[in-house]
Amino acid sequence: MKSTVLLTCTQLLAISGDSIQCDRIPMRDLGDGGPFHSSYVAPEIYRARCQKERELGVAAKARMQEFLDTPGVQVFYSGNQGFLEWPLVRVILPNGRSAGSVLMEEGLVQVMPSDEFPDWCNEN
Repeated sequence: MKSTVLLTCTQLLAISGDSIQCDRIPMRDLGDGGPFHSSYVAPEIYRARCQKERELGVAAKARMQEFLDTPGVQVFYSGNQGFLEWPLVRVILPNGRSAGSVLMEEGLVQVMPSDEFPDWCNEN
């Protein structure tokens, strides 16, 4: 499904590696996922189960903020709502790639599992 609505935000902030705020409205990034399903999940920062998860979460959030600060980055609303009724968006970098795909390549996030969240504490 192609994203169709380009959002205009005066302020873009990373909440985590997979969530952002556009003018204080929280949104979840779909990455390369489908209409109601993100393709990736980031480690928790505030509810981390171990120090390793917290550190990865902080790194993923910092990297997402770098993307949001990149001139030419675009945020597209998918037309769908996700968990917590947050709008589902796609953060697209100037080179056309999704922020989620780059975060995945860099090992800061993982593919969204269908049954349970990744165990960041025991990952190598």
